[in-house]
Amino acid sequence: MSVDYISSIIKPMLEGAQVTILLFLIVIAASIPLGFLLSLAVKSSVKPVAWLAQIYVYLMRGTPLLLQLLFICFGLPMIPVIGDYLILDRFVAACLGFVLNYAAYFAEIFRGGLLAIDKGQYEASQVLGLNKWQTTTRIILPQMFRIALPAVANESVTLVKDTALLYAVAVPELLHFAQTAVNRDFTIVPFLIAGIIYLIITLVLSMLFKWLEQRFKF
Repeated sequence: MSVDYISSIIKPMLEGAQVTILLFLIVIAASIPLGFLLSLAVKSSVKPVAWLAQIYVYLMRGTPLLLQLLFICFGLPMIPVIGDYLILDRFVAACLGFVLNYAAYFAEIFRGGLLAIDKGQYEASQVLGLNKWQTTTRIILPQMFRIALPAVANESVTLVKDTALLYAVAVPELLHFAQTAVNRDFTIVPFLIAGIIYLIITLVLSMLFKWLEQRFKF
């Protein structure tokens, strides 16, 4: 395969990769804080709040992300009376679906991090005269994030690969341009290039999280 051909297909694929990276950044920035709030809601002493949070996490983790994306993109506009007000831009709808889904997974990761902290940490904080806010922000949260970091890293790598689902809701991203080139030119080279781009993105992400793990290791 000629260099000219590779040059001709790699530009649109890199444009698709920009959409992939943009979606990833938006989802990470929104789903991690939302997931943390959900983890606190699940542990809430207010039973209705805890039950609602648990039901939400169960629904989001128990149904396919693709189904959720299709429902938000194509199902919401079909709801009687209010459907016309729920028509969203495809990329916005995809971002919403990804955020809602990944927030549930991050909630479970953070809940696991909180459960892994010894109860003696709370007692020791009281002995030191720290109030609840100081205990949470200075003692509990740093340890929780350190414990949860490897799982967050794995979930983030999975997110990069899941962005390929944008193709199913007609958002032109990396895989979309690769598939278009394959169908047009009857060659698997675009798939190979797409795979290399995904590997580069996940490699950079993995290196970043490795650095963070070393940075916060204690």
